[in-house]
Amino acid sequence: MKNIVLFGPPGAGKGTQAEVLKEKYQLVHISTGDVFRFNIKNQTELGMMAKDFMDKGHLVPDTVTINMLNAEVDKNPDANGFIFDGFPRTAAQAEALANLMKEKNSQINAMVALEVDDEVLVGRLLERGKSSGRADDANEAVIRERIAEYYRKTDILKEFYQADNKYHGVNGVGSVAEITARLSEVIDTL
Repeated sequence: MKNIVLFGPPGAGKGTQAEVLKEKYQLVHISTGDVFRFNIKNQTELGMMAKDFMDKGHLVPDTVTINMLNAEVDKNPDANGFIFDGFPRTAAQAEALANLMKEKNSQINAMVALEVDDEVLVGRLLERGKSSGRADDANEAVIRERIAEYYRKTDILKEFYQADNKYHGVNGVGSVAEITARLSEVIDTL
């Protein structure tokens, strides 16, 4: 079983690569954002708990998020592995995810981070903003703050996974196929 944390700044291509890798390796892609939206839309108990915190402007506690991820993992008992996208974001969350996988007699094999120059990211996101209508991709100042926030949080996670020799930085510039090939070089060694 291969369990990967796919990481990268906004606009690095995580969503695109997650879809390609999901098919190539027959993995289950768990996007935390999608999991939240599903639980809130379907008014699950966890979704309502998360919505209550969000409506008050608070962060959703890690226990609620981990319980949602646990349910997603449990929905796929025969999976070849998982791609975690959007989680963890803190060392405490990384520890909680490690414990969750340990309970499942598994582990996180690697954190793979797409590395892309900030100016390339800004350009990609501004282009995406034109075609997607996403407000957060239309404002350069907002984009730059999102990228800065990513770096503030990533260093902690990078250190967490480096301590176990599980961190792998991959050049995220090039064609989709070129980037997939670089990611596959890492994944094939796990």
